[in-house]
Amino acid sequence: MSFEKLGLVSELITTVDKLGYTKATPVQKQVIPLVLEGKDVMATAQTGTGKTAAYVLPILQLLAKKEIKEKTKIEVRVLILVPTRELSAQVGKSIEAYGKNFALKSCAIHGGVKFTPQTRKLERGIDILVATPGRLLEHIKEDNLNLSKIEIVVFDESDRILDMGFWEEIVTISSMIPKKRQTLLFSVEQSKSVKRFSELTLIKPVKITINNQGDLAKKVRQTIYVCDQNKKTALLSFMIGSRNWHQVLVFTKTKQSADEVGAYLEESGLKTLVLHGDKTHSKRTKALRDFKAGTIRVLVATDIASRGLDIEELPHVINYELPGDAEDYIHRIGRTGRAGNEGEAISLVCKEEKSVLKDIERLLKYALQVEFFEGYEPKEWVEKEARKHTIKGKIERSQERRSKTANNVIGMRKKKVTDRNAMKKATIKKRKTSKR
Repeated sequence: MSFEKLGLVSELITTVDKLGYTKATPVQKQVIPLVLEGKDVMATAQTGTGKTAAYVLPILQLLAKKEIKEKTKIEVRVLILVPTRELSAQVGKSIEAYGKNFALKSCAIHGGVKFTPQTRKLERGIDILVATPGRLLEHIKEDNLNLSKIEIVVFDESDRILDMGFWEEIVTISSMIPKKRQTLLFSVEQSKSVKRFSELTLIKPVKITINNQGDLAKKVRQTIYVCDQNKKTALLSFMIGSRNWHQVLVFTKTKQSADEVGAYLEESGLKTLVLHGDKTHSKRTKALRDFKAGTIRVLVATDIASRGLDIEELPHVINYELPGDAEDYIHRIGRTGRAGNEGEAISLVCKEEKSVLKDIERLLKYALQVEFFEGYEPKEWVEKEARKHTIKGKIERSQERRSKTANNVIGMRKKKVTDRNAMKKATIKKRKTSKR
């Protein structure tokens, strides 16, 4: 479906055309008309479905429609709450890109950066505010802004906001916003906390569920390489170098693992940067900027990058370690295969991760393709395969087969003897009974 049919004005149509958007995604088809109608929306959709544009485009149109009387300071009319600074920056850039043809001001505030520059922006007045809960409350305490004029509030990735322990903060923020407002709540999954929060904040919402796991499977080629844990870093380095990959996102489970893998790849001659929660905001921003620009080949990251990292043509994602939660696997591989492009997701799996792999396959509802990389096969598999191609191995297998056959024969004989004895006992018992 084209964007014209969704009711967007010509200024927005021109903008999306220039950005290369040809057709609306499923979540955009359903959400945009509802937002334009002023309805509350509760939408569940996987990453990479285009949900940012689904709410930003109609919000820009609604704000531009309403005439605001001239005044000394512009009041915040739209609040978009997000869980992380990376997503805050990403949504902020999207608003700037989509709103080029409108005289609307926006600002993204989050932790990890200096407070004063944000204060100055807020003092000048803005229409749309993108914020993380913690930094927003800090500005409210300093009387840098108030939320009394909010018309629309968006909770983006609300499941992650709640998972990060921001329940009290967003309840407090919600109480500061006028009750008469439009509320949009987006999440990847409908957890109990999301449902509970929706009951407190939404009024007769239209519920939308977009399940794109099937589409994800079509766009992303997923492969499991089984190897020993101590061979993972060597295999990772060899795979990237030998296949001449120039843009690879590598996920690790812990910050320590990310640092160790990053150092190994850098020493191997692959230009690498590391991204995790202990890095300063400037270093995290630089890592993302350089990776997107292609000035580094590999970005090693924890799950901090599994959401909020949007690179349309990222070709390769590698799970150095599988995540603790199967849902995070979906978020990770969702970094590739975006905007209709194909992608490749590879996971290096050792025997200790087999149970996690089973959980992921249960979630996906299909088995993943398992392969072995020559020279990096796990020891137990190599020994098993080697036996098939040696004289000793053939003799051992022959002995195993004979032993198995012999055991079967002995088992059958024992069963026959047991059956005969049982029949004899039954016959004797029957004769004794008839004599009586």
